[in-house]
Amino acid sequence: MDESCATSGRDPRSAVVDWPRLVSLIRAHRSFLLTTHIRPDGDAVGSALGMAAVLEQLGKRAEIVCAFELPPALRFLDPARKIRRLGKDVRADELEEFEVLLILDTSAWAQLGEMAAVVRSTRARKVVLDHHVSSDDLGADVFKETSAEATGRLVFEVAQRLGVPITAEMAGPLFVALATDTGWFRFASTTADTYRLAGQLADAGAEPRRLFNDLYEHDSLGRLRLVGRALARAETELDGRLIHTWLSRNDFAEAGALPPDSEDIVNMTLTVSGTEAAVIFVEQPQGGFKISFRSRCGLDCSRVAERFGGGGHLAAAGAYLADPLPIARSKVLDAVRAAMP
Repeated sequence: MDESCATSGRDPRSAVVDWPRLVSLIRAHRSFLLTTHIRPDGDAVGSALGMAAVLEQLGKRAEIVCAFELPPALRFLDPARKIRRLGKDVRADELEEFEVLLILDTSAWAQLGEMAAVVRSTRARKVVLDHHVSSDDLGADVFKETSAEATGRLVFEVAQRLGVPITAEMAGPLFVALATDTGWFRFASTTADTYRLAGQLADAGAEPRRLFNDLYEHDSLGRLRLVGRALARAETELDGRLIHTWLSRNDFAEAGALPPDSEDIVNMTLTVSGTEAAVIFVEQPQGGFKISFRSRCGLDCSRVAERFGGGGHLAAAGAYLADPLPIARSKVLDAVRAAMP
């Protein structure tokens, strides 16, 4: 599961992109189908839109097709509606003509949703551009830099190495990718280079004040009520070092909230003094629970998440369990307790 609101610093298992090979691959092809993970965040959407714009600047054909409706909070990023939904705006059999299928901000089958079938069946060359530690074998050429704070940074690097100038059309989405995956520059993944990149994107036309307003200052009353329910249930243990909470489908219905409204709540729980790790269990519309892990200690969230078929970063990861809440909580919290340093 993707947890791209990453708090991770440099990971000991870091990988670095082979830039000359990626640049050669892009130059050698003319048409690109782009996709990213379900339950999209700012990095997923910003990276896809930014990469499409880079390819178009090179005279390439670039189309974005995903297995989700764009969440209301991110629709401002795509006023031209370039992101199309598989099965609604386009059929799978219409995607067979592309030379390259480029998967951004994930390398996990479970995160592709209905696009997984397209990835499995395509005759196109498959390419992954990602910054997450965890990875499945998608049968793709993988270009991954796990020390990058966002996939949006990697898209910026692609543009630089291809000699493509950063336009305002690219700068806004890439700024959102960078800012959201660093918690608006407050997570440990933020470095001096992060601020330098933010400055370059602002110089190119990104408007941080407007983007912040669009992202964070248009909450619904439903989200506010949902946050209240999750925070009211929060419990701590291990002398306050571990905090956890949960949300049910009924909570969303009663609060008048949408599934994306649970984003970032797990990070809010870490504001409690003395906490070092956080877990939230969020019941999904189809049943089962999405589990999000956060750490600001030696707990490796990605390794815990991998035990349950998920993955992510050193300090931010996620997984999914089909179990009822009592069983899911018991399994997951036992694993987190055992992994806490």
